[in-house]
Amino acid sequence: MACLQRLCRISLAERRVLQQLLTGATNRSIAAQLRLSPRTVESHVSAMLEKTGCRNRSQLLIWGLQRPGMAP
Repeated sequence: MACLQRLCRISLAERRVLQQLLTGATNRSIAAQLRLSPRTVESHVSAMLEKTGCRNRSQLLIWGLQRPGMAP
């Protein structure tokens, strides 16, 4: 249940960034694809790390892959 609540706390913009991360995209390519600045992408990744309790980008990717509807 806690994991589901954590997923609900991730904003729509953060989910879009996470979906791109799951495809192996870099921050720069995510920024170009979503028409954001690279710094905004970094901010979204940082926010997701905080919200999910993940310590790094690799853990965040694993966390995202374990969520229904998030895998590419």
